[in-house]
Amino acid sequence: MIRIGLTGSIGMGKSTVLKMFADLGAAVWDADAAVHRLYAKGGAAVDAVASLFPDAVIDHAVDRTALARIVLGDTAALAKLEGLVHPLVAQDREAFMLAAAEAGADAVVLDIPLLFENGTEKFFDATVVVSAPAEVQRKRVLARPGMTEAKFEAILKLQTPDAEKRQRADYIIDTGLSLEETRAQATAVYGEILQKASGT
Repeated sequence: MIRIGLTGSIGMGKSTVLKMFADLGAAVWDADAAVHRLYAKGGAAVDAVASLFPDAVIDHAVDRTALARIVLGDTAALAKLEGLVHPLVAQDREAFMLAAAEAGADAVVLDIPLLFENGTEKFFDATVVVSAPAEVQRKRVLARPGMTEAKFEAILKLQTPDAEKRQRADYIIDTGLSLEETRAQATAVYGEILQKASGT
């Protein structure tokens, strides 16, 4: 089973490209969706987050907006949160990988927002970075509900610069183009990765 790591900074279009890979037949795992499951009512992270940041839990679920207000810009608080959530996300990812292997998947694409930041690129057969011009990224992110310039800048500071990600990746998909052009790139990249893995 081929392992493909997909990453990219906020607003670059990872979710869109992940869906394109799914349409091409890959088994896909979305880190953000995993965090949503962990933070939802009954999720595995709720009680632990409540013990650290009680103001971030509302009606037995983690309120992500409230949590972001608490941890963004506070290095110690963010480190505590990551120490709690990252192992739970890793468990979710491993369970997905096991299920995909048992189902006989040819390839899995894992959306890992902090792929290079956490040094996990070595676990993949290929890495793909989703990228777009800075002005496109800014426009997309600032259009999100509750997003501010200050919050956007704080998030960017936590992420490896786009130029460095592009340099370190095996493949780059540019989402600053039309959806059709982006899909064509995703199709070409996926086909090349499968071809290389099969040795043809």
